[in-house]
Amino acid sequence: MTQPLDIARANPNAPAIVGGVVSAPARASLIGLSRPALAAALQGAGVGERESRMRASQIFNWLYVRGATSFDEMTNISKAMRATLDTHFTLSRLDIVSEQISTDGTRKWLLRLADGNEVETVFIPEPGRGTLCVSSQVGCTLTCTFCHTGTQRLVRNLTAGEIVAQVLIARDSLDEWPQVNAPATDTRRTLTNVVMMGMGEPLYNFDAVRDALDVVSDGDGLSISKRRITLSTSGIVPEIERCGAEMGVMLAISLHGVRDEVRDELVPINKKYPIAELLRACRHYPGLSNARRITFEYVMLKGVNDSNQDAKELVRLLKGIPAKINLIPFNPWPGTRYECSDWDRIEAFADIVNKAGYASPVRTPRGRDILAACGQLKSESEKERASVRMARLRAENQDAPI
Repeated sequence: MTQPLDIARANPNAPAIVGGVVSAPARASLIGLSRPALAAALQGAGVGERESRMRASQIFNWLYVRGATSFDEMTNISKAMRATLDTHFTLSRLDIVSEQISTDGTRKWLLRLADGNEVETVFIPEPGRGTLCVSSQVGCTLTCTFCHTGTQRLVRNLTAGEIVAQVLIARDSLDEWPQVNAPATDTRRTLTNVVMMGMGEPLYNFDAVRDALDVVSDGDGLSISKRRITLSTSGIVPEIERCGAEMGVMLAISLHGVRDEVRDELVPINKKYPIAELLRACRHYPGLSNARRITFEYVMLKGVNDSNQDAKELVRLLKGIPAKINLIPFNPWPGTRYECSDWDRIEAFADIVNKAGYASPVRTPRGRDILAACGQLKSESEKERASVRMARLRAENQDAPI
């Protein structure tokens, strides 16, 4: 049985409403800043250059090793300095509007940003590991026809802080920060992997995603290895090589079709960057090797891309590329025109790919009952009329100073 949890909470950094106008937050968030950027922010608040570097390291540790949510928790920083920090900055997370837990243990959070827009984040528990599916945009511009997010127009990119905050919120909810007074080595980590496969196209928000993943992978902080971080792209060819060079994370390609005429329909960006061009970029992905294979994602759509001939053409196209092929049973959503391939058809497809020497696991659908599975994420940000959003924000901030 699905367990809806209403755990909405106030955001101390939410925008105030003055004369019907939503004002910018008075304090800047430190979440998502690298240590050099933290030091620069502190200097901007009047902290000396030498001291700012030391304080930046301390704050970084409190944020990403201890999970601090307020400056008062930072007991190795003087009270006077904590007061200065609290005057200029905030450590607030995003608002959790709701949390749902699937019958299979998958969790989905609907998160509200400071401007009232919303995104979804999903945690998928598995034996020995747990994967967080992180969003990079509010909505999406790619309009992939099999994807629920693709029916929502792009509202805006997320900041690096908003991307990192999704990881912090997941660790909060999973209760895996070290206990008070426990050694920093006390980690009860279930969140082991991050995939940039939530709402949006990560390579269309390149700089913020890169900066966020640098923080997430920092060995002195959240310390999630880049080999455990996967970025999924629909095929933004000019950014693929740059992704490997500047991010160094694992790459996944949303392929879903082996002929341009089919992929043009399923993944319209294919009209700009067709299959041959996309695979050429994959062959030149920095660091590509048998140990760092590219994952090709292939959603199984009944009567569309699931024939034996499609499987054979997939094998031919990927020849010479160190690759793994994830076969994804289509996850239905309200209004879709597609159906999932029959199970025997999926097995026949997988058998052809396996016999060609490619690992081709069939991804077990997770969180379908709460619309948390692959391709099912969608927030309602685009649908909320400005007047409705203003009324909601006014109600939420009725006690804010004017």
